[in-house]
Amino acid sequence: METPTSTALRRGGRRAAAAVLAIATALPLMGTSAPTAAAAPAAAPMADPGDSEKFKQLSRQIEKLEDEYGGDLAKLKDTRYAVTQAMKRAQVLEKDLVAAREVVARLAATRYMTGGEDPTVQFLAAAEPTDMLSNASLVTHLAQNKAGKVEQIQRLIDEQNQARKKAEQKIDALEKEIKELKGRQAQIKQLVKKYKPESPSTGMGGVTSRMLNVKNTIDVEFGPFPTIGCVRYAGDPQDHATGRACDFMVTTGGAVASGSAKSQGDQVAEYAVAHANSLGIKYVIWRQRIYDMRSPGWRMMENRGGATANHYDHVHISVF
Repeated sequence: METPTSTALRRGGRRAAAAVLAIATALPLMGTSAPTAAAAPAAAPMADPGDSEKFKQLSRQIEKLEDEYGGDLAKLKDTRYAVTQAMKRAQVLEKDLVAAREVVARLAATRYMTGGEDPTVQFLAAAEPTDMLSNASLVTHLAQNKAGKVEQIQRLIDEQNQARKKAEQKIDALEKEIKELKGRQAQIKQLVKKYKPESPSTGMGGVTSRMLNVKNTIDVEFGPFPTIGCVRYAGDPQDHATGRACDFMVTTGGAVASGSAKSQGDQVAEYAVAHANSLGIKYVIWRQRIYDMRSPGWRMMENRGGATANHYDHVHISVF
């Protein structure tokens, strides 16, 4: 029978449980023992993964530089892609961390309400004898789940710290690349002036006359190719959409080039870089590497997850 005293105690227990729940949710790591105020300092709020505001500012700089430096800056966009992926990873881990903390917090609050006694033990003690077998299996599952969640929290914290650190490193790399590109402003503007971007065309498949010349030259020197793809608008077309890029396929069906196909791709890439000045070539991508004439030198690109996306089955050539 409920009495005023028992009702007050029950309400007080609920308030105490709510307080424990709030404390436990803030904990970066919790053991399986009952929490105490002394052992439960609240963790500081998670920092913005990778400094998204700085990332936005750098992205705006890229768009502005593209207008000044002759179009698509694939090298910078590749680093921006790496930042985006790292920040997404950190955000996913944050959501997982919150969910795992909530589970452990509820378990801790329940234990507090039962005076420190494991709720699974009370559950077994109150069960009917005929239910003992199934209840025992359930308790085993709950106990394992609780221990697993505590371990998961620490693992998620470690992974999130690594993801945030990686995002920050990638942002620093992007900022450095932008500064280096700005440092070459005079040389790049000379290139842009020499190879003024041409207008998209009709009657030539949509490619510019400069790209058509590069396409024909490469085809004569190293063809035939399984196919040459130029104008497209789907996905992330970049220079393909303006008729200033072609993909020289050396294999079909997304197969990684090897043997004679790889040799053909190597020759095309080497020729394009060596004759970039006379042909007006802006950049070349082959085998997950990019060579941009505005910032010379081969550089590895981020993994996009497939042979075609990573340019292992074709050489991409863009022109000014």
